[in-house]
Amino acid sequence: MPLALLALAVGAFGIGTTEFVMMGLLPDVASDLHISIPSAGHLVSAYALGVVIGAPLLAAVTARASRRTVLIGLMALFVAGNALSALAPGNGSLLAARFLSGLPHGAFFGVGAVVATNMVPPERKARSVSLMFLGLTVANVAGVPAATLMGQHLGWRATFLAVSAIGLAAIASLALLIPHDHTHASPAGLRGELAALRSLPVWLALATTVAGFGALFAAYSYVTPMLTGAAGYAEGSVTLLLALFGVGATAGNLLGGRLADHSLRGTLFGGLTSLAVVLALFPLLMRAQWSAALALTLLGVAAFVTGSPLQLMVMEKAAAGPSLASSANQAAFNLANAGGAWVGGAALAAGFGATSPALAGAALAVLGLGVAGVAYAVDRSRRTPSAGRVVTSHVPEESGALRP
Repeated sequence: MPLALLALAVGAFGIGTTEFVMMGLLPDVASDLHISIPSAGHLVSAYALGVVIGAPLLAAVTARASRRTVLIGLMALFVAGNALSALAPGNGSLLAARFLSGLPHGAFFGVGAVVATNMVPPERKARSVSLMFLGLTVANVAGVPAATLMGQHLGWRATFLAVSAIGLAAIASLALLIPHDHTHASPAGLRGELAALRSLPVWLALATTVAGFGALFAAYSYVTPMLTGAAGYAEGSVTLLLALFGVGATAGNLLGGRLADHSLRGTLFGGLTSLAVVLALFPLLMRAQWSAALALTLLGVAAFVTGSPLQLMVMEKAAAGPSLASSANQAAFNLANAGGAWVGGAALAAGFGATSPALAGAALAVLGLGVAGVAYAVDRSRRTPSAGRVVTSHVPEESGALRP
């Protein structure tokens, strides 16, 4: 694996840290800015809105630019957003800075995934994406807890300054390690990138992402009341337990990358099935503390096994113009975050019990399997007898399209 993947992982680590650290700093931010915690919660939504808007927009605007230059520019925007967050005098300016911080998130992962796959042989494409995503999962294990502790002891502004420093390190790494010869602009340009989004298989792949990761967030958004209300953990133990989820996510991400290089579609189906089973067993596993800890770890593994396959599936179906579709998949991840949390909350509000969000998540995982099945049927209908593989979108074999 090329050392350049380390540069992408450093950027992913910074992005993952700033995305999730706000949840642990909400009380500190609310107290300092003299606002309520629910009002401070809008800072999380502002970042997510930036991701959803910025992912396809920035990928489209930069379609004709060198991908190496785009990655460095996106990380510079990330540094600016976090520095402005640290310096924000009030809630309004902090909301704007958080929105700005979220804008480069999806495009960085989307363009980064294209660059990562271009630097390795075809049989290692999924593994290269998983190594980039490794920065994101490690951020949940180490980056977020460390940044939260820093914010609690040195002030929340210090956290965002530290994240800005990580962003500067990522810029230096990208400039030094990303080669020029694999990062040329897409020859299709903006028109070709947009044309790729008109493909039904692309939209089915995006829908699979929304349903599959919506299943995760339906449960994970309400994991604290599950652990305290059903499993009997004290609130002070939740942070350590969430680290177990991060360990599971890291293992699942690496496992998914290796498996997807052997069978992309098989890994996707297997991961979604495992996710549905783990979530369906949550009511049983939450009856004891040891099994609840196991459930949280297994949830991380099952959910993130599908991360690389989902990203590559979208890129495969939009092989003529993968940057925009790859970035749109990151927007789909964030839609899954919001939609899954809403579904899980609806189950909880309906009075179905503390573990009901997990069952709602299991239903979403089954829905994801159904969408993936439809996508498979569409692929089979487009399969040519002579090629023996899916015709994705008028793209020749040497374009880097992956086998399903």
